[in-house]
Amino acid sequence: MNLFRLTLLCSAVAFTSATQAEIYKRVDKDGNVTYSSAPLKGAKKLELEPLPTMAAQPVPPRQRKYSESSSDLRVNSETQNRRDDTRRKILEDELATEERALEEARAKLKEAEDNPEVFKSSTGQTFRNVAKYEEKVNNAQDDVKGHEKNIQALKTEISNLK
Repeated sequence: MNLFRLTLLCSAVAFTSATQAEIYKRVDKDGNVTYSSAPLKGAKKLELEPLPTMAAQPVPPRQRKYSESSSDLRVNSETQNRRDDTRRKILEDELATEERALEEARAKLKEAEDNPEVFKSSTGQTFRNVAKYEEKVNNAQDDVKGHEKNIQALKTEISNLK
């Protein structure tokens, strides 16, 4: 298997060095510069040096942030229960805030629906501005839907807690 990997790596290196793209540069009469990988009329082929590459250096074990042992990352049940309780409290507070925001959004939607947009002409006639009314109502409906989705997501998160 190691011989296969070595052969694959060598062929990949050989392939990448052989497939270096040709670059062409054209400057038009206005001084605009165009670079292309395909030959252009009036373009000159650029001779570019290959870019230097280096292998990635492995990180020494003492510089790693965490131990690779999963047991080092575990907490005791008391700590986990405290974290879960804190998370539940935060989610419940967010849920209460979203429910208040939903009620406010519903009140704004009702107000938007009950108050059509009107304008007066220079002669004093009153006209309904249907486009502005629909925009106002649609925005209010979107706000209500957003709060409803947030409430549903919060309830799902709370129900998933242990």
